[in-house]
Formats: sequence, C-alpha cells, structure tokens
Amino acid sequence: MIKRLVASAAVLALAAGLSGCIIVSSSGGQKTVVTNTASAEPSSYAGLYADAVADPKRPAEEVARDALRHPSEILAFAQVAPGDKIADIRPGAGYFSRLFSDVVGPTGRVYAFVPNRTAERENPTADLLVAAYPNITRVNGLLDSMTYAEPLDLIFMSQEYHDFHISGFNTDVAKMNAAVFAALKPGGLYVVIDHQAAAGTGISVVSTLHRIEGDYLKREVQAAGFVFDGESQVVANPADDHSLNVFDAAIRGKTDQFVYRFRKPG
Repeated sequence: MIKRLVASAAVLALAAGLSGCIIVSSSGGQKTVVTNTASAEPSSYAGLYADAVADPKRPAEEVARDALRHPSEILAFAQVAPGDKIADIRPGAGYFSRLFSDVVGPTGRVYAFVPNRTAERENPTADLLVAAYPNITRVNGLLDSMTYAEPLDLIFMSQEYHDFHISGFNTDVAKMNAAVFAALKPGGLYVVIDHQAAAGTGISVVSTLHRIEGDYLKREVQAAGFVFDGESQVVANPADDHSLNVFDAAIRGKTDQFVYRFRKPG
C-alpha cells in the first residue's frame, strides 16, 4: 500500500503532543508502551480533515460532540486518505461515516456495516446516510463472517468492540477479527476505539459497565495476525477510575477511551 507508506512518512508534529514512545504505569503496576501519534497528521490531508469537520451537512448534535471526540485527530490517526475503501462497523447515526465520506471522496467508498442482529432498528438510520452520501453503501451480515465487495484500506470500530463479547450478539470475536483481517488489503488498518476497563478485568465487565480492558483487546486482535501499529490518547481521561457504567450521567461522554491502530502485514 504505497499511499499509506507515503502518508505515514509525510507527517508533521502538532503542538498537542510529540511522536515517539512514552512509558506509563497502569493501575496494576505494569508498564505499557504508548505510541503518541495522535498529533501527527499527513500534511497533505490536514485540510481535507478540517473541511470534513466543517461540512455544513453534519448534524448540529454531532458537531456539539466534536470537543470530546476529536474528529480531526482520529481521522489523522486512522490515516484516512482520498480513494480509501472503509468499513464503519455499526455506524450508529453516522458520526464517523460522514467524515470518512467527505475525505475519501468520489473515488472512495464507505461501507456502513450493520450486523444482522441489530439490522431491524439500525438499517433505517444507515439508509439515511446512503441517501445523503452517494459513496456510502449499507452492508448487512454476521460479524464473524463479514465480507465486502472489494478489499478494504480501513476497518473502523468506535465504542462497539466490547458489545460483541456480550452473549446476546452471538458472535465469535476471534472469528470476527479473522474476518476483519481477511477483508483488508495487505497493509490495511484496523482501528478500534473503546471504553477502558480496569487493569486485569479483561472482558468481565462488558455487560455491566460496557467497558473492555485495552490490553485484553490488543491480545485478541494480535492473535488474528495483526501487528500493533500505534495508540492515541486523544480521547483518554485519567480522571475516570473505570468503575462506572459508561452510560452513568457522571461519566457519559467523558470516559477514558483507548484508540488502537493495528496493521495487516504485507
């Protein structure tokens, strides 16, 4: 994937942080390497990211969330580029799908993937995205056997991964990650944002708190053949002690979240 290698090389550091590695201590005393690349944007695409965020078609309620969700930084971290083919898993109201659509442009494609289990209630919202953006296509299927019409550059999952460990989704997460791996081009990216759980909890609170331990998720994804390619702290919140349900009014919208980027070798 030549364009991704070029984009990765052509970065500029922003005032928000430095590139490189920082060693931080987890609450369990273990040390985790954090690659602080959230502040590095492909310089040729920074304007596209800003234009996407400023798009007047974006709903006011989504724009109001930008201060917490940091869309420009997430687009940069995910290395979204014109012409990319992207799957947005359970896009919801389309917060990121709209941004992706603007950046990838008429030669790109955004697949709004709605799992069969939630299709009845989520298809209508996805269809509104399809009607408004000609380069968005709705796709339904099983999470653990998802397929697309073409190889993808990026598969993106925001605050959804933990749900797929809940028994009601009837999903084999190892098979899901394998399906993601198969759907990507060599060099393609898998970017996951989720709510951080306390160290050592693994998936034990996915149903009660709707959180997942980042290190546990990382091991699962790497087991599918992915290489860990970086971490952003742009939506981290060290004041969150990981004890509250993410829908609790005291923390909703302000949870401590990790952003991981994985790369398919090749």
